[in-house]
Amino acid sequence: MTEKREDNLTLADLKTGEEGVIVKVKGHGSFRKRITEMGFVSGKNVKVIKNAPLKDPVEYRLMGYNISLRRSEASLIEVIASDSGYVHAKSPYRGTLSEDRLYSAMRERTKTINVALVGNPNSGKTTLFNHASGSRERVGNYGGVTVESKEAAVRQDGYTIKLVDLPGTYSITEYTPEELFVRNHLLNESPDVVVNVIDASSLERNMFLTTQLIDMNIKVIIALNMYDELKEKNIELNHTELGRLLGIPVIPTVAVRGFGITELLKRIIVVYEEADPDARHIHINYGNTIEESIARVQAEIKKNIDAAARYSTRYLSVKLLEDDRSTLDLLREGDNFEAVMRVQQAEIQSLEKEYGVKSGTVIADAKYGFIAGALNETCKGYSVDLPGKGRNIDSVLTHRIWGFPVFLAFMWLMFQTTFTLGGYPMEWIEAGVGWIGGLIGSTMPEGSLRDLLTDGIIGGVGGVIVFLPNILILFFFISLMEDTGYMARVSFIMDKLMHKVGLHGKSFIPLLMGFGCNVPAVMATRTLDNRKDRIITMLIIPFMSCSARLPVYILIISAFFPIYQGLVLFSVYLLGIAMAVIMAKLLRSTVFSKQDVPFVMELPPYRIPTIRNTLRHMWFKGSQYLRKMGTVILVASVIIWALGYFPRKVNYSSDYDSLIASVSSDNSLTEERRNDLVDSLTIRKTSEHQGKSVIGRLGRFIEPAILPLGFDWKIGVSILTGMAAKEIVVGTMGILYHADAGSGEGIAGLTEKLQLQVHTRGKLEGERVFTPVVAYGFMLFILIYFPCVAVIAAIRKEAGWGWAFFAMFYTTAIAWVVAFIVYQGGRLLN
Repeated sequence: MTEKREDNLTLADLKTGEEGVIVKVKGHGSFRKRITEMGFVSGKNVKVIKNAPLKDPVEYRLMGYNISLRRSEASLIEVIASDSGYVHAKSPYRGTLSEDRLYSAMRERTKTINVALVGNPNSGKTTLFNHASGSRERVGNYGGVTVESKEAAVRQDGYTIKLVDLPGTYSITEYTPEELFVRNHLLNESPDVVVNVIDASSLERNMFLTTQLIDMNIKVIIALNMYDELKEKNIELNHTELGRLLGIPVIPTVAVRGFGITELLKRIIVVYEEADPDARHIHINYGNTIEESIARVQAEIKKNIDAAARYSTRYLSVKLLEDDRSTLDLLREGDNFEAVMRVQQAEIQSLEKEYGVKSGTVIADAKYGFIAGALNETCKGYSVDLPGKGRNIDSVLTHRIWGFPVFLAFMWLMFQTTFTLGGYPMEWIEAGVGWIGGLIGSTMPEGSLRDLLTDGIIGGVGGVIVFLPNILILFFFISLMEDTGYMARVSFIMDKLMHKVGLHGKSFIPLLMGFGCNVPAVMATRTLDNRKDRIITMLIIPFMSCSARLPVYILIISAFFPIYQGLVLFSVYLLGIAMAVIMAKLLRSTVFSKQDVPFVMELPPYRIPTIRNTLRHMWFKGSQYLRKMGTVILVASVIIWALGYFPRKVNYSSDYDSLIASVSSDNSLTEERRNDLVDSLTIRKTSEHQGKSVIGRLGRFIEPAILPLGFDWKIGVSILTGMAAKEIVVGTMGILYHADAGSGEGIAGLTEKLQLQVHTRGKLEGERVFTPVVAYGFMLFILIYFPCVAVIAAIRKEAGWGWAFFAMFYTTAIAWVVAFIVYQGGRLLN
């Protein structure tokens, strides 16, 4: 079988003698017009005749005549090669490819429409993406949820529509990484159609992005989302007429309910087929002075043949007049780059002298003038000063005095509910795990396999799965904050505090997301405009207690803090926030120089979340937790069990088997006394075996480093395994402390064994390992130390290996110091 060729094969990729069928022609302006007039249209055969001596240009044969194209021009023509494995995969035929099969493959490719979704944060773009495709991407009512592109495919009327959900952005300049990401995707990937999702309740601001898309001269459809809110404000919008004015079809949608989605997909096909009467390219009139400057810059850019073929020269001219540096980079390889720069600078100086303000401001004002004119023609009752839905509640939630108490009360309610309400299903799951363990323990013969299943898998994984209800409740509250718009208010009220440590309120959103999972929180730092802010925020996100740490807290608090459980849990989370603030201040004043960034954070309108969406978001995160059970935690539990189980033969300090047999046969003792002595001897034997196992030797090796914290070697091993995933800490404890799943003890048995555990050697020999002070210090250690491997990988991806290693070591060092202060301070007070 011929090797499969890439789906996005271009004419420039074909070698001498190869043939292909043209699928799509990309490019702009005169190039596109010229190339199509010469016969380079969809469905035509083309053959590579030969390359010039320097490999450029290339001679092709098309429609019976020969023509030469530069490679840069040929790369804008998408083809299917005649020897394409894409076609051969359906047939063992090895000879000349038949035209029927080749054209069948071509039709399949032309029936695929690549669509990019762009829009402002909070415009409902990702909600629309989910409804259209059936995907389950995360949606939140605040900016910066989508921090990278998401892809999905949907079938409609014989077409495959490939949707790409791009990050939310207010503009496509060079101000933030999201803006550059979106712009590079539109310029380099050349989607067939762009869907501009607009918040109907905020037309003027949302349409600024639309004007930039108009300049780019690409196929655009507007999804006028949240159309129901427009009607609630008694605003009359003639969206059909607006579409004619803009040269862009406008489709009303209410993505959260699925309204208008099918019509939008059908309109995408019509626009793709160039059969929509409303879809046409218009020029925004910037006024005579600006238009003359655009024309002069454009004339010079057109001399760069490659750039003129790939991009709209008018768009490039407008961006250059805005003094956009990344646009200059697109033209840097051209022979006339210096000339372009001279013309650009001269026109910018001319405009700024004429208008008395920056050239970018001049063009932005002209764009908003165009928007105002379009809305004036098509809209009645619209005003930028109209209050958003539920804005009156901001008088309490963002009040300078009441805002903080309300936020703290909500957080306390979240943690208290996590304990109280989550306790009931937790008991049911625990009983189920105990029943399964008991069934296996009673039906299987003794041996390593039974021990693996009961102590390793059920004791490890089962000991963690019982906390699923608590985690679901936590995610329910976080989803509620995001979906309603309250999350953005929290960042607003936190701005002053964050500013004092050198950050701003926008940094608080990734931190708050860290309560769910630190990995997407690290990725969400891309929404921050300044690199230093992004790195500092990444480095303090591990202080946010993610859901993976919650099982450890619940276990320890249940065992040693039976009173005020919610308050103790709340205090751990608050201390994490306090540590993050302190470290941000230290990092800003030491590693990073002071650099203030203005706080620009949209407060979106409040929206009533649907129970369906909130529960879906909650379950999505819960399912990730379950998947981790079947992968990382399962494998880790088996490894930990094996390291503690082997070697089987060790030299015991006493002949425990003989002692147990002697006690069991001593009729002078009461049955209760015999059982107590047998249990005591069994525990001593098990503990000694563990101490001499592979994992025991590892724990003994690190014990001197953690003994000043009040920890024993078993805690040390749990900490080591928790580096992979924090949930594994509980599973490790279940294995090391032998909470017998087969007996049905479950978490209750583990908490009891933690309460009874004593140090077996050293100056603390005989003392209880866990006291309330040690337990609290242990929770803080788990909170602060080494972020899990997935978080380290995320930091490495976003900031590089240097900062990833820094995060590993500095968090662990701080965790040791904090736990040391808590333990030693507690001993002094006692």
